[in-house]
Amino acid sequence: MTTHMQQSETLLTPSEVAALFRVDPKTVTRWAKAGKISSIRTLGGHRRYRESEVRTLLGDVPQPRVTGD
Repeated sequence: MTTHMQQSETLLTPSEVAALFRVDPKTVTRWAKAGKISSIRTLGGHRRYRESEVRTLLGDVPQPRVTGD
C-alpha cells in the first residue's frame, strides 16, 4: 500500500472500535497485541485501526437476536 492510500483511509481509535464491538477499549488493545486485528501506531504511540478492516471483522461477528413479544 502506498503512503497516499494509507493517509486517505479512515482510522478509528480504540474507543470507536470498542463501541462497534460492544467491548471495553482494553479488549481491542489486547486483540491488537494478540494479532487478531492490525493496528497502526501514531507518532505519539497511540493505536489506530483501519475502518475497512474493522467493518470486515464486524461482518463476521454474530449479532444478538431480537425476540418479539
